[in-house]
Amino acid sequence: MSEVVATAQQGLAGKYHPYPEYKDSGVEWLDTVPSHWDAKRLGQFLFERREKVSDKDYAALSVTKNGILPQLDTAAKSDAGDNRKLVKTGDFVINSRSDRKGSSGISERDGSVSLISIVMEPKGINHRYIHHLLRSYPFQEEFYRWGKGIVADLWSTNYSEMKNIILPIPTDTEQRTIAAFLDYETARIDRLIAQQQRLIELLKEKRQAVISHAVTKGINPDAPMKDSGVEWLGQVPKHWVVTYNKYLVQLTPKKSQITLDREQLCSFIPMEKLKQDTLILDEQRVIGDVFDGYTYFEDEDILLAKVTPCFENKNSVVARGLINGVGFGSTEIFVLRCNSQINNDFMYYRLQEGCFMDTATAAMTGAGGLKRVPSDVILNYKIALPPIEEQLAIVKALKNQLDACDKLIERAFSAIALTCTEP
Repeated sequence: MSEVVATAQQGLAGKYHPYPEYKDSGVEWLDTVPSHWDAKRLGQFLFERREKVSDKDYAALSVTKNGILPQLDTAAKSDAGDNRKLVKTGDFVINSRSDRKGSSGISERDGSVSLISIVMEPKGINHRYIHHLLRSYPFQEEFYRWGKGIVADLWSTNYSEMKNIILPIPTDTEQRTIAAFLDYETARIDRLIAQQQRLIELLKEKRQAVISHAVTKGINPDAPMKDSGVEWLGQVPKHWVVTYNKYLVQLTPKKSQITLDREQLCSFIPMEKLKQDTLILDEQRVIGDVFDGYTYFEDEDILLAKVTPCFENKNSVVARGLINGVGFGSTEIFVLRCNSQINNDFMYYRLQEGCFMDTATAAMTGAGGLKRVPSDVILNYKIALPPIEEQLAIVKALKNQLDACDKLIERAFSAIALTCTEP
């Protein structure tokens, strides 16, 4: 049963009363509909607009899962003058490709969209009703069921096919009522989601502040302080030693240190399997097959993405649970092996500190999405180092505080998911 039909059954403002009588719609995706509703072809109410225009004359619009939005200024503009479709205010636009499922909506402005989109003018039906109906999950599934192509995730549906899809058509009064209810409810849900997203951002900021303070100032508020002599460090505990990372870690350990036979298995880590504080260990390889051309690491090494945007996303982790204690992965990963002066978890948190992130990001070299952090930026970065016992205490305190913060973030994400599934 479609979302719109269900909404009509439920009524307004939480008063969920079913209609007294239903009938078989005659189509599988609708199932039953209220007995006084009609079931009619989409093509009777939505008429294709095929006029071609230039994005120089009509502002480029993007067809997204959030609706029809102005295209970002950074998006490339085409040179051809007739390579886009005209969109008028009130038109319904839907991306025809299956890999863009859910990208659709009523446009609130004139503009132009790519030729892959279907533009339709609604006639004889409430625009907001059709907006919600055609964006509903059941309709999206039905829409792509009518598509054609070689593989399921790349086929497309044309207007000539979709115009034959059967739609539930309530009375004009009910269309307005349903549309008003869904406009109200979706706006309410959007506000709740925005509140939770803001909370998540604040919690992430707090998480970052907790890490930065702990690894630069310690966890003893009464510790005597001294000037570190380093601008971005400022005051540090008096008994901490200011030093360079290059005296604390080995960067990119040599493969000659591997003691395993090349016939043995190891974990394999493509870049997409390295996340912030997470290593996805679902791939394995024979060591001999990946010995050349990949980065080597072992359990307890720190893995740090070196390329944008993975570095900025703090995709790094202390490797643990590797097959035979050894792994190979993308060459876009830095490997840091700590010596006895520094705990690897402390160094892991130290590499997430705000000033280091800013310094390394600013020093990136390369073009566009291929910028990388130079290795000398990591090695020549100065830090204040506490005694090893204090490092362990800081790590323990950090894990407790971050676990609490992460639970709040997870709760906020759960609240968003729950809000999105409300009846």
